[in-house]
Amino acid sequence: MPIINRISAFSEDMTEWRRHLHKHPELGQQCHETAAYVVDRLREFGIEEIHEGIAISGVVAIIQGRSEGRTIGLRADMDALPITETTGAEWASVNDGKMHACGHDGHTTMLLGAAKYLAETRNFAGRIALIFQPAEEVGGGAELMVEEGVLERFDISEVYALHNMPGTPVGQFYTTPGPIMASVDTFHVDIKGVGGHGAYPHETRDPITAALSIAQAMSTIVSRNHYALNDLVVSVTMIHAGTADNIIPETAYLGGTVRTFDKDVKAMVKHRMSEIVAGQAASFEVEATLRYDEGYPATINAPDQTAFATEVAREVAAEGQVCDTATREMGAEDFAYFLEKTPGSYLFIGNGDTAGLHQPDFDFDDATAPYGASFFARIAERALPLEGA
Repeated sequence: MPIINRISAFSEDMTEWRRHLHKHPELGQQCHETAAYVVDRLREFGIEEIHEGIAISGVVAIIQGRSEGRTIGLRADMDALPITETTGAEWASVNDGKMHACGHDGHTTMLLGAAKYLAETRNFAGRIALIFQPAEEVGGGAELMVEEGVLERFDISEVYALHNMPGTPVGQFYTTPGPIMASVDTFHVDIKGVGGHGAYPHETRDPITAALSIAQAMSTIVSRNHYALNDLVVSVTMIHAGTADNIIPETAYLGGTVRTFDKDVKAMVKHRMSEIVAGQAASFEVEATLRYDEGYPATINAPDQTAFATEVAREVAAEGQVCDTATREMGAEDFAYFLEKTPGSYLFIGNGDTAGLHQPDFDFDDATAPYGASFFARIAERALPLEGA
């Protein structure tokens, strides 16, 4: 079964929705205009139960099927990125310094397309919870929604999400059971020494040499403290210090990111960093303070729900266009917070030969939307079958 015919029939409407959303991007939790646009479309579709203001600007809408049953959640993120767009498209962002460089406009559109179809047909037993989430990029909107009790409030028993992927042909899907995206933590090291004239370094306690030594030692955590066949990334991405070429500064700063799939590995990294910072500070006679901030957890797909989701994807995609043994990604995704509480699955859907995610010339391929909408719609109909269907 390819794209659902009814969804294909209103694909031009989806393109119009998507381009409107692309033109008016919003950041973080402040997706109020985006949410209002979503709500207007949902009401046009005849959906009456709509809950607004969740996690500040999130929306949850409920579609009741033809009979009673459990509730399945379908999630789309709505927020954009603080990037100046360079696509030159007619629908390019009109909000300076903001653009949909990750395709969340497309994700929202795919869920709206499924909502329109499901509201018309209601060929399922139970309820569909349409989750339109703000602040995936920054702010952990999924965590806020979970903390506000969305899963319990709407009795959601399973939850599913899609993310577009440039470089993968339109209409292809891929995922994997278990970990699919890494956790993401950040570390910050503030170093205080004794500054002075660059010609008299013996009179100083140089924070720059300490920072360089700390950064170099941190690189050994992966190579010398960690089993090589487990996935781990430790990247120092910032070193800031100094104001002039003849001044040894008093302070320095370094920071970076840690990516892994394993909580024990994360604990090991945190412990080793604290030892390295303390040891190097002592050796250079400076003060150094580590701040380790735990971010999004790893995104871990439930095996049963992932097997089901790939079956559904195969109904929507062409033969051989679904992979259920994909390599896991070192990027992060706050959908992880939903999956920590409720079984479900996260899949990638091809976006064709476009610019990469988070690039100023990225644009979502509108040909992708009918595939994603059909996937969401078939998840609902397959997970909540009518008796005798």
